[in-house]
Amino acid sequence: MGDSFYEYLLKVWIQGNRTAAVDSYRKMWETSMKGLLSLVRRTSPSSFAYISEKVGYSFVDKMDELACFAPGMLALGSSGYGPDESQKFLSLAEELAWTCYNFYQSTPTKLAGENYVFNNGQDMTVGTSWNILRPETVESLFYLWRLTGNKTYQEWGWNIFQAFEKNSRIESGYVGLKDVNTGVQDNMMQSFFLAETLKYLYLLYSSPSVIPLDKWVFNTEAHPIKIVSRNDRAMSSGAGNSVGQQKSYKRPLTRREGRFGNK
Repeated sequence: MGDSFYEYLLKVWIQGNRTAAVDSYRKMWETSMKGLLSLVRRTSPSSFAYISEKVGYSFVDKMDELACFAPGMLALGSSGYGPDESQKFLSLAEELAWTCYNFYQSTPTKLAGENYVFNNGQDMTVGTSWNILRPETVESLFYLWRLTGNKTYQEWGWNIFQAFEKNSRIESGYVGLKDVNTGVQDNMMQSFFLAETLKYLYLLYSSPSVIPLDKWVFNTEAHPIKIVSRNDRAMSSGAGNSVGQQKSYKRPLTRREGRFGNK
């Protein structure tokens, strides 16, 4: 339930141009990923990797589709490690993405349920069976395609899109499913389907020059934010200025004050 926190530790480091000024966020992220590794389990008989949940001192063999943002996050963060660690985290990202894709492929509608449980000898079983058009799996497919160039991720994304077209498309838009096993529809299109799910699907088939990842970073709601240009010296306190030479700060007007300063 704290997924965005871990994602932002990494992305603040990226958005800050990976400089010493933001290095503490990268260190916190790497510490957190050591914790994540302790949660990774594999099913039998097919050895699907999944991230279990920890409640107190107990582990629960359950994974939400929401957690399928993790493969993309791990792939994005893998480049900050040395060669061996980088490959380890990228391989884990690919394993988890395969699991998330099979969340979709394992149901009659080819759309994922909200979460899955993992019982011995059964690989994966749908827990909560609704689908509300979530973006996390296709988000990870986008990152993995951009970072590896492997077109398999485009093929998986296309299969997911076709399942949305078949099961969720109606005359006025798209709707979720009350049950991915029966295909019974609800009557709601979540706003994140446009803002995130379709955006990542679009980018999955766009040139890497469209919102390139060396110049932009996406926040957790898929809004692109420019990576800042900065150097460590300029970020240090008072760098290049004596006390008497520092420029005065002029407070920008608020929206309420308006452009002319009228309250």
